[in-house]
Amino acid sequence: MPEPACAMPARPPPKGTGVPREFTGGREVHTMRRDTVLVVDDAPETLSLLTDALDGAGYTVLIAIDGASALELLDQVTPDLILMDAVMPGMSGFETCRRLKRDQKLAHLPVIFMTGLSETEHVVEGLASGGIDYVTKPIVIDELLARMRVHLGNARLANETRAALDASGRFLFATDRTGRLLWCTPKARALLEPVVSESSPPSRLPPSIIEQLLHLRLTNSRTPARCLIELDGRRLECSLLSPLGPEELLFRLTDSDSTEDEQTVLQDAFPLTTREAEVLLWISRGKSNRDIGEILAISPRTVNKHLEQIYVKLGVENRAAAAALAVRRLAR
Repeated sequence: MPEPACAMPARPPPKGTGVPREFTGGREVHTMRRDTVLVVDDAPETLSLLTDALDGAGYTVLIAIDGASALELLDQVTPDLILMDAVMPGMSGFETCRRLKRDQKLAHLPVIFMTGLSETEHVVEGLASGGIDYVTKPIVIDELLARMRVHLGNARLANETRAALDASGRFLFATDRTGRLLWCTPKARALLEPVVSESSPPSRLPPSIIEQLLHLRLTNSRTPARCLIELDGRRLECSLLSPLGPEELLFRLTDSDSTEDEQTVLQDAFPLTTREAEVLLWISRGKSNRDIGEILAISPRTVNKHLEQIYVKLGVENRAAAAALAVRRLAR
């Protein structure tokens, strides 16, 4: 029987897979990493079948023979996709999936259930526990690989999008209408983690913050839907951006303390007044005159007058050039 959790040795990708290469000093170098798949199943024959099939298809394979071993392995390494047997001794695959989905660092992982159970209630339980797909045994390898490619592509696109938002300084997170966290950009997750109550599910914010966030839904859409919340001693401004669907709300966090620090940096770097530094900071964050007016409680016309002075003091001619100067200075 295989060890509870181990990585299978990598083999060269099969011919015809189209793995990109680059040439360095006359040598071919593979540049695409292999996707990693964790297979969780207590049946040795299933583990053997899937290990050979997946390795032959160009995947790196990790295996675990029960739910506890899988969770222990996930503390050490994060795969790209999980194939989970639904019925196992001890902790079932459904319960294993529920536990890993409570961890925000693992919640994005696509989980495909494998089982001989095909009744509707089992399919519903698998999806309700956080699974993204369901295949029945005996497993048809070609069908499984096709489903994996689709889910890996979707997961990669979602992760790249969130990483891009994070790299551009976007502190975004989404909740359902009960306050349960659905997803976060990495930087937003770092801000939210300290305030998650240990007595509540890890994916749920404290009731006091949930109440403030849900209250933003009632704000007149013509005015900024914002509130100030305290997160582990830090003052954060939370803005409701838009509903993403009937049960999903998108929020943005702005670190008020960080904003004040950045404003000071700009004021020290350039001969600006306090208000001009505030306007330039929000210009560097891509805000329109109307948005800046709402944030600073001044009219868009006043914002434009401040901009005219900023252009003169910075020696630039337009908004883009002013923003570029500010971004370069803050990046230091």
